[in-house]
Parts: sequence; structure tokens; C-alpha cells
Amino acid sequence: MVFLPQEVIARKRDGKMLSEAEIAAFIDGFTHGTVSHAQAAAFAMAVYFQDMTMPERVALTLAMRDSGDVLDWSDLDGPVADKHSTGGVGDNVSLMLAPILAAMGIYVPMISGRGLGHTGGTLDKFDAIPGYQTQPDNALFRQVVRQAGCAIIGQTANLAPADKALYAIRDVTGTVESIPLITASILSKKLAAGLGALVLDVKTGSGAFMPTLDASRALAESLVSVANGAGLKTGALITDMNEPLASAAGNGLEVRNAVDFLTGRHQDARLKEVTLALCAVVAEMTGTAATLEAGRLLAEAALDSGRAAERFSVMVHALGGPGDFVDNMDAHLAPAPIIRDVFADSEGPVAEIDTRGVGMAVVALGGGRTMPSDSIDHRVGFDRLAGLGTALDRTRPIARIHARDEDSAKDAERRLKAAYRLGGAATVHALIADSVVPLAPQKA
Repeated sequence: MVFLPQEVIARKRDGKMLSEAEIAAFIDGFTHGTVSHAQAAAFAMAVYFQDMTMPERVALTLAMRDSGDVLDWSDLDGPVADKHSTGGVGDNVSLMLAPILAAMGIYVPMISGRGLGHTGGTLDKFDAIPGYQTQPDNALFRQVVRQAGCAIIGQTANLAPADKALYAIRDVTGTVESIPLITASILSKKLAAGLGALVLDVKTGSGAFMPTLDASRALAESLVSVANGAGLKTGALITDMNEPLASAAGNGLEVRNAVDFLTGRHQDARLKEVTLALCAVVAEMTGTAATLEAGRLLAEAALDSGRAAERFSVMVHALGGPGDFVDNMDAHLAPAPIIRDVFADSEGPVAEIDTRGVGMAVVALGGGRTMPSDSIDHRVGFDRLAGLGTALDRTRPIARIHARDEDSAKDAERRLKAAYRLGGAATVHALIADSVVPLAPQKA
């Protein structure tokens, strides 16, 4: 029977359930050019309004996975796992988690993305390191994973290409905020990476794409159900983004923060708790530890012993960065021309933070994008960010700003001040608001 994409679009538009074969044919046609971009946009809008059942979400995810290469790590002598965050401000967890897991004997071939909107991207952080290759060929990628135990790179052209093309369409057609489409986009890349286990860090709060706990839980449950339905053992933590996770926001500054964390010079308490909790989930899922508590102890030992910092150093150098980066970071990360404290216009404890506003202040400095083609200044951002409950006065600033020029500094200072509300008691949010445990994965 001749496949007609308009029939699939009409069936979903009318709220009917699509078969696995229909979804596979539509995505295959889109990948190979027999389904037009206009038809893909119509399909995305139909899904946005009519939703998808769990079997449909699994079928869409697998079809997008199979649109390109699927990696195979069966030659490695240990478990293979990864982590994905839905994005936040000061969220540099990946920079510590990957080498900690590597030091625990878990291989981490992490395929990450760039920032858009108010959130920073992991690849943008690594671009701050001179020489670091975020787009190596497959041979180098495999070599570094084997050598360092982890490699953090970008999506290659042949890895879930249908996702890359469909996301570009969703970005300009108002269909980004669809849980079925978000689920398939995230998981198709992770499934194509050939993982044995995946942990998800789903953010909730003022700096998250899903600002309410109910919305965050719905996304986490969709991701966990679909991933396990597609054969990938996956669990999720829902973590707080009502304030920046690290005390730094901005690409090079978050790299500094991560190296200080790995070497023990400075470890933000909330950042450490989330990082170790995610590591513990991976350790339990992969069988590296029998319990979450045992997994956390293994992660703490990998961090405190310096083995995680050593894994990070090996990875950076193997992907083209300086061999002495961890030991001599200041020689390789250029400072911004303007560095000064930002003080609030009044005094009192921090009662509330518009975390998205903090992220947009980083964008205003040139540290983020408003369009995918925008260039980034990796030097700019904030460090020493005050957290909820911190008493601010004439001697304790909101943060220290790093700016490239006076005009952007003044604009970002105004935005940062507007993002902080002082006076009164801060609303206490649970750092780990909920968890979604993995189910027994099905055979995909």
C-alpha cells in the first residue's frame, strides 16, 4: 500500500492513535525527503494538540533513533551509562558527574547540546577550554571513552538526524512544549548512543522549562516510561531550579566552578547533593552498587580521592585541551575585561529568585544565545551568586559580574537586581522534589 503522509497527519489531527508502522514510515519519509518540512510541521502541531499514548511515544522515539547510526559499546569491560538534564541556570552537573562515574568504573559516552534561551549548554562550557573538540569523529570518540572512561561531545550528523531536523521545525512553529515531542527528542539521541542505563535530572521551578512540580513530574514519568519501553533502563530525579544550582552562571565560570569542585577547592552544597544523588542512581541501576546509599559512598570516594579530577583531566587532554588544564586553569581561561561586585539597592535576606531572570542576565552579557547562530563570549557571567536566605547588605553583594564592556555590564546588573527579591522569609523548596524509579526495561 502506498504511504500517504497526509493520512497520518489527518488521523492524529482527529485524535486517533497511530500505529507503530505509520509512525515509522512518517519519520523514515521525513529523514529521506519524501515527507516535506510542511508536513512535518503539521504533524508536530497535531501531536501538540492531540497528545500521544505511551505506545505512540515509544514508536516515535525508536523511529527517530533508527533514522541514523546506533552506537555499540559491547567491546567495553564495564557498564555504559549517561545522564540528561532538562536544563537550568548554573547547572554544570555533567562536568563532574561524568568523571566521577568514570572513576567508579562506569563508562560515560555523553552526547550533549548547546544552550538556547535562558539555560546554558554543556558544549558551550567545554568550548571555553582552548583546543577541546566537541565534534570529534567516531574513532576519536570511542578512543577517549576507552582511555578516560568518559567523553562529553556534541551530536554528530549521523546520530538521530530526524531529531535534529524535527527540532528545528518545532523551534519555529510553536510546538517545542509538547511532552511527547520533548520525550522523543531527548531519548532518541540517548538510545542512539548505545547506553545500558540513563538517569534524568528533570528540573522544576522558576528557572526550569517546566516551572511547576506537576508539569515536571509528567515529563519525568513520560521519559522514564518511554525509555524503559524502548529497552533502556532509566530513572529520574526531579530537582529544584528555584535558584541557580551552582554559585556560578556563565560558560567559563561554570568550568572554573567544576574544576574547583573536582579538586575540592570549593564545592557548592546544593550542587554536590544533586551530583552525588544522580551518581548513586546510576550506580544502583548498573549494578555497580547494591543500594543507593552504597552508590553514593562510591561516588564520594571517587571524588574525594582525586580520581574523578584525574579522569576529567585525561578526557580534556585526549579531546585536544591542555594537558595541565586542571592544575593550571587560570593560564587557559581568559578573564573578562570588567569584573566587579553587584550590590542590591536595599538590604535584607534573599526571599525569592527569578532564576530565569538570572539566566537572561547571562544572555545579556553575551554568554547565551537568542538565535542558534549567535556566537558566545565564554568569559562572561556571574560567580559568587547569593542563594535563597543569604543576608545582603553594603558588604555582601548579590554576585560578582564578569562582563566584556560597560554597556552590557549595566544592562546585566539591572536584570540581576530585578531577579532578586529581598526581605521576608525565603520559601523553602526540596532540593530533590521527587523521583521516578526505573521499571524493568522491555526489549526494543
